[in-house]
Amino acid sequence: MNAAVVHAFDAPPRYTSFADPVAGDGELVVNVTAAGLHPIVRALANGTHYGSTGELPFIPGVDGTGRLEDGTRVYFGTTRPPYGTFAEKAITAKWICMPLPEGLDEVTAAGIANPGMSSWAALKARAKFAAGESVLILGATGIAGKLSVQIAKRLGARRVIAAGRNPQALEELKALGADTVISLTQEHDALVSAFRAELAEGVDVVLDYLWGAPAEAVLAAIAQKGRKLASARIRFVQVGNSAAPTITLPAATLRSSGLELLGSGFGSASMDEILQAVREFFEVVAASPFQVSLKSVPLRDVESVWNDPERDARIVFQQ
Repeated sequence: MNAAVVHAFDAPPRYTSFADPVAGDGELVVNVTAAGLHPIVRALANGTHYGSTGELPFIPGVDGTGRLEDGTRVYFGTTRPPYGTFAEKAITAKWICMPLPEGLDEVTAAGIANPGMSSWAALKARAKFAAGESVLILGATGIAGKLSVQIAKRLGARRVIAAGRNPQALEELKALGADTVISLTQEHDALVSAFRAELAEGVDVVLDYLWGAPAEAVLAAIAQKGRKLASARIRFVQVGNSAAPTITLPAATLRSSGLELLGSGFGSASMDEILQAVREFFEVVAASPFQVSLKSVPLRDVESVWNDPERDARIVFQQ
């Protein structure tokens, strides 16, 4: 079969031939229709993600849409290296393969599942979000961030505060449901003050796609001085680290506040929780679509577009 194949961690995948997958017990072979180029896919392909096995060669891609032998349209994930979803055929376990709802096309499902699941699972499974609470989103101008603004509102958020660097995208977020926007281009002290002002209005959950300096600014705003008897509970959910992989966290920040640090990803959320999040998300999308920009690209062009920065659209590869 034809597939995108990673032969080296410091080079883009090449479109070439690869052995067909053969299903084992509890597995299915899927004829792939579409697969999204998500940040996790790039990180696994360059060996920097914590889920990387370090073994070469392999086919990248963590999820996708396609059809089973009987023609059933499905969304599926992969579990057995070296097979991923950037290929004509992929292998999946039956328990991570689900029929697509009517009204949801395969390209949209492939492009929206990963970024949408990131905030849906973070809010529902990890933060235990309840309607009427307020959400601060760090990194709201990216594809996943824009979806998270819409998802938070759809789940009943009282207020959504969106923080990002792109001024045009920040303005556009207001039309998507953001009640307030904060520019991350401010100097540190000004940024801390801006976050502190929003925290005073009440923030229950922080969704962080950035880590690094933006996260440090939020945590500095959360920290309190003085011996107060109690402070508001804030669930800080770490989802991505596009700004930096590490932060400096003073111990006093944890002792002086109601801060709770959580992660949301493979390992911190169970596969059952993640799959449930995807099912719920797909049903919502099929009934009432979200605004999301997707760019369909033939898989044979994988090498030429691999390093293109994601700006306004998520790339979805098609056969």
